[in-house]
Amino acid sequence: MRKLLPLVLVFIIISCNEKPPQKVSSVDPVNWNQRRASISKTDSLLNGVSYLSVYSEIYSETEHRTHNLTSTISMRNTNLKDTIYLTKAEYFDTHGNAIRTYFDFPIHIKPMETVEIVIDEKDQEGGTGANFLFHWSIEPNMHEPYFEGVMISTSGQQGLSFTTEGKRVE
Repeated sequence: MRKLLPLVLVFIIISCNEKPPQKVSSVDPVNWNQRRASISKTDSLLNGVSYLSVYSEIYSETEHRTHNLTSTISMRNTNLKDTIYLTKAEYFDTHGNAIRTYFDFPIHIKPMETVEIVIDEKDQEGGTGANFLFHWSIEPNMHEPYFEGVMISTSGQQGLSFTTEGKRVE
């Protein structure tokens, strides 16, 4: 019995150790540096900015009760043959305050490729009126990038989901 006591104590201490909080996956879901691209200022690229509404949470029953949502933010290249470039992705909360910038340098998205950012359900920083601004560059006569948000929440046998679509603002 005395030989087991130290082993039991070690087991209790290990099991009681508080685990560090899990990081929110949306902070670094992709190694953006692996997508880094070089764009010359002399290139004849057209520049634009697109807006996408995103919901970290939505109201339910009253303005005092909300449900958290997981958001998948899709950045899509709808061109069959040409690469597009995103130069900045910024995430803002309901009040217009910047939450985080995912990248602030050119990244490439290959033809017909989709790159995603996931905002975890537990990440409530955005609130009920969060949004993204995407800065992008394309060759003349190409399709603009397409931005879409898919919000989802499931609990037991119930679930809700909806989408939002990006709009060019510049």
